[in-house]
Amino acid sequence: MEAGFLLIFEPMPEPYIHLNQVSKSYPGNPLAGVSDIDLQIAQGEFVAVLGQSGSGKSTLLKLIYGLLSPEKGEILFKGKRVLGPQEQLIPGHEKMKIIAQDFNLNTYAKVYENIACMLSNTDLQAKRRKTLETMEFLRIDHLAERRTVDLSGGEQQRVAIARALVTQPEVLLLDEPFSQVDVMMRKQLRADLKRLSTQLGITLILVSHDPFDGLSLADHLLVIRNGKILQNDHPKQIVQQPVNAYVAELLLEANIIHPAEAANWLAIALDEDQRLAVYPYELSLAEQGISAEVKQVRYQANSDELEVKAGALSLTLSVPSGQVKVGDEVFLKINNYRIVKS
Repeated sequence: MEAGFLLIFEPMPEPYIHLNQVSKSYPGNPLAGVSDIDLQIAQGEFVAVLGQSGSGKSTLLKLIYGLLSPEKGEILFKGKRVLGPQEQLIPGHEKMKIIAQDFNLNTYAKVYENIACMLSNTDLQAKRRKTLETMEFLRIDHLAERRTVDLSGGEQQRVAIARALVTQPEVLLLDEPFSQVDVMMRKQLRADLKRLSTQLGITLILVSHDPFDGLSLADHLLVIRNGKILQNDHPKQIVQQPVNAYVAELLLEANIIHPAEAANWLAIALDEDQRLAVYPYELSLAEQGISAEVKQVRYQANSDELEVKAGALSLTLSVPSGQVKVGDEVFLKINNYRIVKS
């Protein structure tokens, strides 16, 4: 008898976080909430959820955490259903932490107290050590004796993250974490969040209306509109192949060119429901090409952002500073484009 082969099939691992056909609506506001969301998030991933105000981003975050219950579908964390607020005494999953826009700090307590209070008193020495380590990691150890009410928005955001981090959650959810932070502190906080993801291996889910947050931080980018996922992929893939004009405009303020202009300027035939998406850096000035009038010049240090009128369309591009002024006639060259749905 010939030797047989024993085939062993390993079961596919469960997704770390799994949303299966999840819907949640709000009475009287049909555009709010989320609808038929299918989503899988792997352990240790950094996921950014982007969309305009009212698109369902915060609702999605609260559903994952367990602050809201879905009307349809289910949410699983490591294969077990996430319980809703009616099913447990304290809403929210014990292995997750959510940081809201209001930070939820004790404003008149000191920074150290705000963080240490999240730990039990069963081992005071370990409590102090863990609190100090967390403060040092987020570079706020020098603020230990300051009251949080006396801190800047960026410093308060760091304290809020430290409060969540000190309990060693497996998932950290952040709702518009940079909304109250100035430009300089925003850059530092982005770096801190990236360190959290890479060094500690925490799964991070960040909600933002600023596309740069997702493009610069995320492993996966989730674009949501009217409660539905439009696209879910690596940031570079979405930039290169946006699923429609809305995604291209949201991410990098793409110029959207209609079929008539596409035919006239580039001899490209588009269907009525198609558009050309051209990012500002893909347009340049030329000796000849598309005729346009400069309507606005916005100084940006080593470059100028131009708003020009070409026929019926307004287009945006960046050029070296000082080349043109308002009212000039210029000629444009389209160096790259992608065809998208309208």
